[in-house]
Amino acid sequence: MNTPEPLDDARHFTHEAMRTTFSLHLRGVEETTANGIFRECIEQLDTMEARLSRFFEGGDVFRINHLRAGETLYVSESCHQCLLIALQACVDTCGLFDITLGKSIAHLKSGGTGPAPVSNGRLVIHPDVAAITCEEPGREIDLGGIGKGFALDQLKIFLVDWGVEDALLCAGASSLLAIGPSAWPVDLAGDEAGHRITLTDQALSASGTGIQGVHFVHPGGEDAMPVSPCKRLWVSATSAALAEVWSTALMLVEPDEIPDFIAGVEGLGEIYLDRGGSISVVPR
Repeated sequence: MNTPEPLDDARHFTHEAMRTTFSLHLRGVEETTANGIFRECIEQLDTMEARLSRFFEGGDVFRINHLRAGETLYVSESCHQCLLIALQACVDTCGLFDITLGKSIAHLKSGGTGPAPVSNGRLVIHPDVAAITCEEPGREIDLGGIGKGFALDQLKIFLVDWGVEDALLCAGASSLLAIGPSAWPVDLAGDEAGHRITLTDQALSASGTGIQGVHFVHPGGEDAMPVSPCKRLWVSATSAALAEVWSTALMLVEPDEIPDFIAGVEGLGEIYLDRGGSISVVPR
C-alpha cells in the first residue's frame, strides 16, 4: 500500500530502522520545529530498535532469547510494554498471534526444509515489574509482527506532546498511522485492481504473501493453515500495534470465517481482502 504522491502540503522525512524505511509526513509545522521533531524521532526509533530487535546483540529481546532456566532479566519499560501488549494479543487472537515462535519463524523465512523446530519452554512476563523470567528455555521471542506498529504508536505519543495535530507515520509499506482530523489517501494494490481509501486518525496494517512469500507460522502446525487463504489483507484499527497484530493473525484464518472470528473485538475498523486479484471489504 502507498500514499499517492505528491503530498505537497506536508513536510517529509525518512529514516532507516527495524529493517525498513520509516517516513514522517507533517502538516502545519514550521521547518525549524519539524526538523527538531524529526531528530528526536530518529533517536526514539534507534532506541526502540535496539530494545525490540532480536538481532541487536545486547538488546532486551536478544538477552531474553539467551536466558537460561531460572534466570530473570530486567528490561526497559518500552520493551516490557510491548511484551504485555503482545501477550494480550495472544489471548485475544486465541493464540494465533504468538511472539514466542521465533525459532519456527526463522526456520520458515530462511527457506529451511523439513518440520519447523518445536517451540518448547516457558517464559514469564511479570505484569507489574519490567522483567521476564525463563522457567524453561526453548522459546525465542520475535516482535516482527508488532514491533513496527508499537514504534509508530510511541512516536504518536511524542508528536502529540509536541502539539502536532496533523501527521502521517509510515513503517515501510506495511504499517501506517494517521494523526488528526485530516483524511490521508491510501492506495491498496491488488493483483488485478486497486482500491483507494482515506485514513483519518487511525492505523492501517498490511500482511500477505506477495513480497516475502509464505512466512506465517500457525501455532497448530502446517495442517492448521487455511485451505483457501487470501493473498493479502489490510486491517484498520485504533492503534498501529493492534492493526499489525490482527493483520498477522487473520492471515491464519479462513477468509470466510473472519467475520465470526473478529466478532466483538474492540478497536478494529475496516478489513480488506485480496482474493482472486480484487479487493473487497469484510462484512461486519
